Amino acid sequence: MKKKVPKLKSDKEAKKFLKQNLTDYIDLKHFTSVNFEMLPKDKQVNLRFSEPLLAAVRQKAKQEGISYQKYIRKAVEESLTSH
Repeated sequence: MKKKVPKLKSDKEAKKFLKQNLTDYIDLKHFTSVNFEMLPKDKQVNLRFSEPLLAAVRQKAKQEGISYQKYIRKAVEESLTSH
């Protein structure tokens, strides 16, 4: 069982707490992966989708908790890096 994070009353206590090994406080099953987008998005692309396809894309994006534009960009990026 993981330890519970104590209630910290000051920044000094928090700083001291964070200097220790926190392995006993971390439960990795609650972590999710995060992707950072470093390059600026400075070029625009216009695409035409059928209504059912766009609805499906929006639904999948909603399930992942991201915008549909970001979902499309992610799909393109993944298709280019998977080979």
